[in-house]
Amino acid sequence: MDADVIVIGAGVAGLAAARSLTARSQRVILVEARDRVGGRVWSDSSVRGALAAELGAEFIHGRAAETMALLRAAGTTAIDIGGESWRVSDDGELRRDDDDDDFTSASGIFEGARMLARDESANRFLQRFHKDKAMQGTVRAARAFVEGFDAADPDVASARAIADEWRSGVGFTIARPLGGYGPMVEYLYNTCRATRVCSRLSTVVRRISWRRGAVSLEVRGAQGDTQILRCRVAILTLPVGVLRHSGDDTEIVFDPELPNPKRDALQSIETGQAVRVGMWFRTPFWERICDGRYRNGAFFRSLAQPFAVYWTQLPVRSELVVAWAGRPKAMALSGASEEDLVRLAVDGFGALLGDPALAHEEFELGVTTDWSRDPFARGAYSYVAVGGADARARLAAPVDDTLFFAGEATSNDSEGGTVNGALETGERAARQAAASLGAQRVNNG
Repeated sequence: MDADVIVIGAGVAGLAAARSLTARSQRVILVEARDRVGGRVWSDSSVRGALAAELGAEFIHGRAAETMALLRAAGTTAIDIGGESWRVSDDGELRRDDDDDDFTSASGIFEGARMLARDESANRFLQRFHKDKAMQGTVRAARAFVEGFDAADPDVASARAIADEWRSGVGFTIARPLGGYGPMVEYLYNTCRATRVCSRLSTVVRRISWRRGAVSLEVRGAQGDTQILRCRVAILTLPVGVLRHSGDDTEIVFDPELPNPKRDALQSIETGQAVRVGMWFRTPFWERICDGRYRNGAFFRSLAQPFAVYWTQLPVRSELVVAWAGRPKAMALSGASEEDLVRLAVDGFGALLGDPALAHEEFELGVTTDWSRDPFARGAYSYVAVGGADARARLAAPVDDTLFFAGEATSNDSEGGTVNGALETGERAARQAAASLGAQRVNNG
C-alpha cells in the first residue's frame, strides 16, 4: 500500500482531514487536481495592494467554532462586518436601509415551510404570500436571499431545507477573517507538510476502484502521465458538481459504481452559481461623494442591476469593492467575457452612486470568479433540492467503511455552503476513517 488513507481534494475539508489523520499516525497522501491548495477558498494577494482578494469564500457565518480556532492558530482573527446597508427603493432612489433584520425577516417567512406535509420549492412556497401586500417587501427580500445568499434557483431549492438552515442562525452573524482566509489555509497546509503528508498537486483522479479495505486510484499528472496509487481507505472531499459530472476527461469513474443511496443523494443536492468581480479603485471615492453620505457604506443592493449586491471591506477601509450576482443573475452573465463582467460591475456601482463617469475614472483593476467555469468545482456551493431533506446525511454516510465523504455539501449541522461546514466534515471523515483502519488492524491480527 502507498498509504493508509488517500484524501482526494485539498480544499479546507481535505486539509483538515489530512491534518487530523497524521495526528493519529496514519500515512496520508493528499491528491489535488489544481496547482494550489484551498479549493473554493482562494485568497489572491498578488493582485494589488496589501489586502488579499478573496476569489472564493470570504465570510464567516454563525459561531463557526472550528474556523475561529484555526484562525487563532494561524495568528489571525475574525472581525465583525460593520457599516451601513444601502438599497435602491421602489422609486429608484438609493436609500439607507434602516431595517437591520432583513435576514431575520426573510428566515421568519420560511418558518411555516418546516410544517409542510410535503416539501415544495422556495418559489412555490413564497407564492403563498403574493396576495398579501403587507408581505411583499419581505417576500422580495426572502427570494433575494435564496438567489444571492444561497446562490440557489428558487424553483429548485427546498423550502424545508432553507427553513431549517436559516433557522440555525448561520446567516444572522457575519464576520470575515482579518486579512482573508489565506493565513488559515497556509497554516493548515504547512501543518500537513510538517507532519509528512505526501501532497500531490496538479494530479487529477480519473478512476476509483474499490472493495472493502482496499482502494486503487488511477491518477493523471501535470505532464499527462498516469499512475496508480493504493490505500486502505479514501476520503473524498470533492464538490457535488464534480462527483455528478460525466462526459469528458474530468469525469471520475467509480468501479464498482457508488451505491444507489449515494447516487440518489447526489441528485438531491444542487450546486449554486455565483459570479463575483473584485474592483480596485484609485481611492475609496464613494466615501467622499454626496458630502460623505456613503462613507460608512458596507453593502449596496439593487435588484434591477446585473450584480444585485456590492460590498466594501468595512470595517477595514480599502479601495476594494466586490460585485456579486447569485443564481439567476449569474446565469444571465454566464456567457460574458471577463472584460464585459468587469465593465458591467463598474457601470453598476457607478450607477448606484449616481456617477458612472467617476467610477470609471477611479477604476484601476478588476478580477472575476465564476466557479461554474472551473472543471474542478463546477459551481459555487451546495443547496438542497425539493424532497432532499436527508440528502446531506446520505451523502456523508461512509460506503463499506472504505470510502468516506467530506466537504460543505455533507454538513449535517446546517452549515452546508460554509467554510466551517467543510472543516467540520473533514474532521468527521478523518475520525471515521481512522476508526475503520483501527478495526482492520484488529481483524487482521
